Amino acid sequence: MQDTPIARQREKLALATVDALRRRGFDAVWVPTAAEMVQRALALLPAGCSVAWGGSQTIRESGLTAAVHAGDYTVIDRDLAATPEERTELHRQGLLADRYLMSANAVAATGELVNIDGTGNRLAALCFGPKELVMPVSAGKIAPTLEAAVLRARNTAAPANALRLDSATPCTADGLCHNCLAPGCLCNQILITRSCRPVGRIHVILFGEDYGY
Repeated sequence: MQDTPIARQREKLALATVDALRRRGFDAVWVPTAAEMVQRALALLPAGCSVAWGGSQTIRESGLTAAVHAGDYTVIDRDLAATPEERTELHRQGLLADRYLMSANAVAATGELVNIDGTGNRLAALCFGPKELVMPVSAGKIAPTLEAAVLRARNTAAPANALRLDSATPCTADGLCHNCLAPGCLCNQILITRSCRPVGRIHVILFGEDYGY
């Protein structure tokens, strides 16, 4: 990450957000680069543990899922499913994994996590099931308030994912959430995680480079 005023501002905001997350019971750290994030994340995965993940572009684009496949883990990878039925079953198995990987659609500088989902499998895992969650999040997803974080999830993350998946939703036309009821809607569940219980179950790794939505 280059040393620019914007990069320094992002780091200061991320460090303040780390403090806010810790006050709410999250295990949170800051690292400048995606490469450092991947190493931090791998250090949180005990050898031999089962690892699953949801539909996060961050963990794929950064190389984290590839690193997990190359490691000494029992991997539950829904992306390898041959049929929709097998994919659903792997989603179910992932809810009992030792470690679950996902990102967040937005993080409020006040310490809350905001996530939006179509199916809800990763939100289910975030609420309960896997023993611990490892959550890499680009510092570019930090919003100044909880309200701004919800707006980011709905008007940045959801339309971008809808375009990626070629969903037939109004947001693919103008990039804005219409609070629609389209069959392909990706905004069926919106989850605000305002604190972590048990304390330390969710490991948030904020990093300085832009990955995911």
